[in-house]
Amino acid sequence: MTIESQEAAATSALEIANLTRRFGGVVAVNDVTFDVPQGSIVGVIGPNGAGKTTLLNLITGFIKPTSGTVKIAGHDLTGARPHTVARSGVARTYQNLLLLEDETVYENVRIGRHLPARNTSLSLSARRAHAAREREIIEGLLEELELSRLSSTPVVGLPYGVRRRVEIARALATEPSTLILDEPTAGMTGDESKDIGAIITALRDRGSTVLLVEHNVRLVTDICEEVLVLNWGELIGRDSADRVWELDAVKTAYLGVALDDAAADESHEERGSDVAGN
Repeated sequence: MTIESQEAAATSALEIANLTRRFGGVVAVNDVTFDVPQGSIVGVIGPNGAGKTTLLNLITGFIKPTSGTVKIAGHDLTGARPHTVARSGVARTYQNLLLLEDETVYENVRIGRHLPARNTSLSLSARRAHAAREREIIEGLLEELELSRLSSTPVVGLPYGVRRRVEIARALATEPSTLILDEPTAGMTGDESKDIGAIITALRDRGSTVLLVEHNVRLVTDICEEVLVLNWGELIGRDSADRVWELDAVKTAYLGVALDDAAADESHEERGSDVAGN
């Protein structure tokens, strides 16, 4: 390993190299390479079917790559099982909420504390101190995500945006160094999305690393230092959040869809005005 690669490994939370996944004749992720610096927020965007969730599944061990490597904090975990990836300090949320609907907010978050290895040979006093520390961690997360007043409330009756925050709190309960978020603001109002953005930024400010897959372009632009753009499984753009939208490939493959729709709407409105004027 060269000095340059050693330095890169020391400062990268994630290193993805030439990652490819084929399903029969379909290439879902094709030769994708990027890194996520420690203590940063990196966004991943792209049209539906671009390969974003497949990429996350490859990183977190839910599917094995056809080729390529996944390194987490400098350790090669290519093809490792999800629990191994989780124990390496990576936590993840999902597009579809995976909460225990009949359990309380507190219990759902407490599940996240079951991941780290526990020493069952502790003395009674030590176990009590440990249990108190566990409660302190959980209650701190509930306060941070503004869930304290809902601690004893079953998840099933809560608004969608609140349940999203419960899932994030549960992921944080594992005390990850890297948090991977898959569409965390899906189905949220504008204000709820801003709240999630503030939470993610606060996590970054205290040293966490975040890989954010998101359709909310404004949120990605506001909080990400760098943005990766996928289309048909390929990485077609990578730049800072304020410059990535100027890349020709991004305009064509991603923004072009929205721009074409907007132009069509404007043309339709103009025709309607002409008819009304006549």
